[in-house]
Parts: sequence; structure tokens; C-alpha cells
Amino acid sequence: MTNKPGGHAAADAEGLVALIAELVAELHPDAQRRPAVELDSRLDKDLGIDSLGRAELLARIERRFELRLSEQLLASAETPADLLAGMAEATGAPAAGERPSVAAEAPVSVVAAPAAARTLLEVLDWHLADHPDRVHIRLYGDGGEPEPLTYAELHQGARALALGLRAAGLQPGQCAAIMLPTGRDYFFSFLGVLMAGGIPVPIYPPARPSQLEDHLRRHSAILANARAAILITLDQARTVARLLELRVPSLRRICTPGELSAESGESLPPGPGGDAIAFLQYTSGSTGAPKGVQLTHTNLLANLRAMGDAVRVSSRDVFVSWLPLYHDMGLIGAWMGSLYFAYPLVLMS
Repeated sequence: MTNKPGGHAAADAEGLVALIAELVAELHPDAQRRPAVELDSRLDKDLGIDSLGRAELLARIERRFELRLSEQLLASAETPADLLAGMAEATGAPAAGERPSVAAEAPVSVVAAPAAARTLLEVLDWHLADHPDRVHIRLYGDGGEPEPLTYAELHQGARALALGLRAAGLQPGQCAAIMLPTGRDYFFSFLGVLMAGGIPVPIYPPARPSQLEDHLRRHSAILANARAAILITLDQARTVARLLELRVPSLRRICTPGELSAESGESLPPGPGGDAIAFLQYTSGSTGAPKGVQLTHTNLLANLRAMGDAVRVSSRDVFVSWLPLYHDMGLIGAWMGSLYFAYPLVLMS
């Protein structure tokens, strides 16, 4: 551990402010008047540090103070004071070669792709029947060891959530929006919506908790356009439930994956056909009203098979990604590609 005694707190704060000032000067070399860096300055609005600047800032803090910081700090910190608090809880920097490897183990056997599958659910059923205990995803978080997710665990989690969605009143053909960070719950939710007969609508989560209300206010246009009946999201979203109810008349419930999985249901509808909508993908809405595209199971599987043929993938390959799951390459190329071809997906925030 490299946590420093209390007497060093002032020195840490002074050093951090100086480091941030250096970065701000590099990011805005032509600024006529640079803002003063204080502990309560806002990283984005006051200092002009964007997402790439944040990543560089955390890397410099780790090098300067010999710390390993939490990945969550990159997204959640709003001020230098938040960074200072994160430094106080950080672990010491590892010796050379001690950082955990993100390489997945090579599978011991080659698995054929489900060439006859017509839907994503049939793809999952194919792998579930042949190799349920094969690792599908390795999730890397702040800890050193990855969290494996097998095909059997994926099916079990998705089915539990699907039964909860049916109990919550989701009807076949209705949309359920998913606003979750990268993790097991995201995959359970996406496939769970399909198992329940619904249509997933991925929405990217806010970068920081304090942005939640503004984030949902802007994304209410997507929810309203999709006529979403349910929003699967973080527990904090309850604070703006009334706001969403007023803006999205179709929305009946805001809930977490844990709540849905805890509810009991009796049965699930028959699986969809290839021409059924697999999910709605929306534009960001940064230059106009968000626009949605209907992607069918047939669309997605044709895309995946074409990509696989082009790069000659097999189940012995490994896909490493830190792309977000609302992004087409992160969702389709990384996750659905690994689901179809059975190569392990190493996934980071």
C-alpha cells in the first residue's frame, strides 16, 4: 500500500493541483486566460478536461504518486477533491510485470458456429446444449482477477430476468430500455428481454451519478419514441421516476435487474422468428432528434456471418474490448460476435 499518513495530505493536494494545472496548460495552450485550479474546480466545465483528458490525468497521477487508481474514479470524479479522495483509498503501484494479464485461456476444443440458427436465442441454445460450462465472457473490473461468465450462467440469468419481466407485465412486441454499465446484468437483461418476447432498446448510462437527471431528461425522447414499457437501469434512477413518467406516457415501470430476477413467473412465450426485431438502435441525438433503426435477428446473423468469413475467425480466437455495449461495434461486433462464434470475450470498462 502507498497510502500516506495524514501529515502528507496537504502535500498530496498541492502536488495534485500542480499536476492538473500542467495538464490544463497542455490541453489549452492557446487560451488567453487559463482557469485557476482549485480542489473544488469542476474537471469538465471549469478546467476543460474531457474524457480523453481524464484518462491522461489518471495515468499521470498513478505515475507521479505511485498509485493504482480505481477505474470507476475515471468516470465518477467531478473535481480534484474527488481525485484526492480516490488517491487516499488507492493501492500501491505494482512492481514491473505484476499487473494482471487480460489474456483469456485458449479453449481446449474447437466449437462449430451454429450455422442453422435463425435468432440470437437459438444461438444461445446451440451453445448451451453442446458446452454449457464453456466460458463465454471474462469481465475485468477494478480487481486483479477476471469474473468468468459461462453459457449456462448466461442462460440462467437471462431466464430469471425474463420471468420477472413477464411478471411485471411486459407483453410480446413491447420495448424494454436497458440503461446499464458493462457487466453481467447487461447481458442478462438484453437476452432476458428477448426471452420475454420484448424488444431491447440499449441506452448508454451517464458517465457520473450527478448527471443522471440531465441524462434521463435528454434520453426521454428515445424512450418516448420507442414507446418503452419498462426501463431496466440503476437504482439511482428512481429519483427521476416522476420526471420520466410525465415525459414518457408508455413507461409503466423503472426497475433494476436484481428486482426483476427476484420476481417469479410461470412461463415464457415461444421464441421469435428470424424476421422479428432483435433490438432498436438509436442515434445519439447530438445533432437532432434521436432516430431509431430496427435490426432483425436475420439482419444481425447475416452481419455476424459475413464478418466472421471476412476475418476467418474461429472459437480459438480471443476478442478483447473496452467498447461500450450501446455502441454497434461493442454490442454487435464484440459481444454478439463472441456469442455466435464461441470465442472468449475479454471485456473491460
